[in-house]
Amino acid sequence: MSENEIYRESFRQLPPSARVIKQIVELVRELVFPGFFCDENEPEVRPMCTPEMEKRLCELLTEQIRVALAYDGQHDVDADAIAKSFLLSIPELHRQMSLDVMATYDGDPASKSLGEIISCYPGIRAIVNYRMAHRLLQLGVPLIPRIITEQAHSETGIDIHPGAVIGNWFAIDHGTGVVIGETSIIGDHVKIYQGVTLGARSFPLDENGKPIKNNLRHPILGDNVIVYSNATILGRVNIGNGATIGGNLWVTEDVPEGAVLVQADRKYLVGKGKGNG
Repeated sequence: MSENEIYRESFRQLPPSARVIKQIVELVRELVFPGFFCDENEPEVRPMCTPEMEKRLCELLTEQIRVALAYDGQHDVDADAIAKSFLLSIPELHRQMSLDVMATYDGDPASKSLGEIISCYPGIRAIVNYRMAHRLLQLGVPLIPRIITEQAHSETGIDIHPGAVIGNWFAIDHGTGVVIGETSIIGDHVKIYQGVTLGARSFPLDENGKPIKNNLRHPILGDNVIVYSNATILGRVNIGNGATIGGNLWVTEDVPEGAVLVQADRKYLVGKGKGNG
């Protein structure tokens, strides 16, 4: 796209409001974890926040979805129906996010309570944003899911594309510098540490030299996988169930089930076993 085309595009249709979307994220966080993020501090007042918040969330989300659809050229899609479908997803989001909180708590001996995990941990902040963004993407909402995950990226240093598919009991420890690409698939009970990259090894190009979109180019992690800090896993490789990837490794080939991949004497060693995480 040329500079003139970018200029014209900016006036074609205004995009969704990042400020309003941040309000939407905060409302979802409070609905999923009642009492933790409500503006009211009195315990007896907090439960009364919920009906008003649901109504406000539906109003804000409907309007921003309508703007996003118009920006994407989709003028005949029912934004209100999409917003209501998302609200019906809140119980499932609560279930998923609660399991992520438990996974983080169980895997971190430094954590003192579940409330500490919800209130303080950047990994949970990023995962919460990812899960609501992923649901909106499933419902066909353009642009807004990416805004939501990029807001978490700015706040936490954790970059999760909303198109990634992530299972239950997911934990990110510390988290700074984590990158999870668009077509990544992550199983259940997976834990990754700071600096981990699930990225693409190469970008197939079309006849005009442009990257081909929607190409399956990111890793698949099975169940019960641990990836330690600063490991880089590139391409559509399969990391088998129960495998452990040691820190500071560069992985571009499949790793068998139950393997432990470490670096010693500048060589990669593969053996059976399971890391403690």
